[in-house]
Amino acid sequence: MLKRELRKKYKNLRADITPSQASDFGLILANGLLQIPIWDFFYYHIFLSIEEKNEVDTLPLITLLQGKDKNIVVPKVSGKNSMENYLLTDSTPFKKSAWGVPEPVDGIEIPESKIDVVFVPLLAFDTLGNRIGYGKGYYDTFLNKCRKETVKIGLSFFGAENERITDVNVNDVKLDYCVTPKKVYEF
Repeated sequence: MLKRELRKKYKNLRADITPSQASDFGLILANGLLQIPIWDFFYYHIFLSIEEKNEVDTLPLITLLQGKDKNIVVPKVSGKNSMENYLLTDSTPFKKSAWGVPEPVDGIEIPESKIDVVFVPLLAFDTLGNRIGYGKGYYDTFLNKCRKETVKIGLSFFGAENERITDVNVNDVKLDYCVTPKKVYEF
């Protein structure tokens, strides 16, 4: 199936999820992550949810990471297909971007080479670990700059798409895991 078809399908499915359900699913996903062997690392990159797009609520995961004394890194768009990554602290100031993404205004920048685990936003994924985002390429560009051993974990309201994504390109980065409310997928 083509990415554009899946984007449309999953945007429509996501639109039916209430804010309360999104919050509940965020907690379920955070608990599901406890099954994955990622807790000995130091730097965890996490996207901040866009409420208006009914994205997975990442606040429960941030709380979990803080409770385990992990270094949390959050992104800020810095140009075409480019992101900078900042350490999340109690004093990190945030501002919403033009897309409605909460982004750090400034702070301690963390290079991609230090990031051990990336929680990746997505609209859909297939059984091979291919993911579909919004199509701008920010995360694929970022993930290609990370170390090969960086663990990539998708967070999704929905299970894997059974039909293979047919228009995967050479710059698309596959997931290592995807956590859904019903299952943890390993690729």
